[in-house]
Amino acid sequence: MRAPDDLSGSDAGLMVRVAMGVENDNEKDKAYWDAVEEATELLHEERFRDALQELRGVIQRDPQNPYAYHYLGVALYEVGELEPARDAYRACLRLAPSHLGSRVALSHVLRQLGDAKGAIKEGTTALSQSPDDPDALHAVGMAYLARGDHAPARKYLRAFLATRPEFEVQVEVQAVLAQLDQEDPEN
Repeated sequence: MRAPDDLSGSDAGLMVRVAMGVENDNEKDKAYWDAVEEATELLHEERFRDALQELRGVIQRDPQNPYAYHYLGVALYEVGELEPARDAYRACLRLAPSHLGSRVALSHVLRQLGDAKGAIKEGTTALSQSPDDPDALHAVGMAYLARGDHAPARKYLRAFLATRPEFEVQVEVQAVLAQLDQEDPEN
């Protein structure tokens, strides 16, 4: 919930925001980010095992930190532990249901674990939050492809390409679409 615009810069606005929990949420959010800063640096350096250790410590100190669970999912995914990554993304979403990154990552992990239906559900939920999000479009397209539903896979993957993704992913998706066109030409 947002503070009324006409009070947002005033002392009265501050009191309204505090009463609504906005100021506390901002402080809490900053504390959550600060707590995972070292771990995100370790992930950036591709020191995934060190990041896992750091993130487990963050979670032990504050089990309500959604970012810690999200980045735990990232680290677990990077070391090939898909089921624990799935569980970490779900934990993040229990604490922060609108966390788009975890929702999209969960979609990819579920697809890789063979749960195409669950992957589609999570991906379409992400798209309901952010209809033009390239990562969500990609996740949904790949999930439909995994389920063998070529028409919706084409639709979402083409929509993804229209967002002008990074070159490597663009080439991969173009190859997937070319393969689909060879195996199952559209009418």
